[in-house]
Amino acid sequence: MSETIDHQQPVCVRVLIAGRVQGVGYRWATLTQAQQLGINGWVRNLSDGRVEAVFEGQKPVVEQIIEWCHTGSSAALVEDVEVVEQEPTGIEDFVIRR
Repeated sequence: MSETIDHQQPVCVRVLIAGRVQGVGYRWATLTQAQQLGINGWVRNLSDGRVEAVFEGQKPVVEQIIEWCHTGSSAALVEDVEVVEQEPTGIEDFVIRR
């Protein structure tokens, strides 16, 4: 018996991005990218210099934005991207958190 994957089921990931990612427009570029892809969630700066984001949406577009996070905004210099899967919570938009 084979399992079928439901591609309509939303997925949710928490992403931590390290490197030169603060003060380089990374959050605004993430907002634009998420809106273009139709992804819900949020992005914020952390006090340790990293950027944290939560992305919720269809698996193919969530995978796309995770890939995008490895480059980010044009002025960013990404050194590491950590991805942790979590349960979707039904987030309905994408915002920059302070």
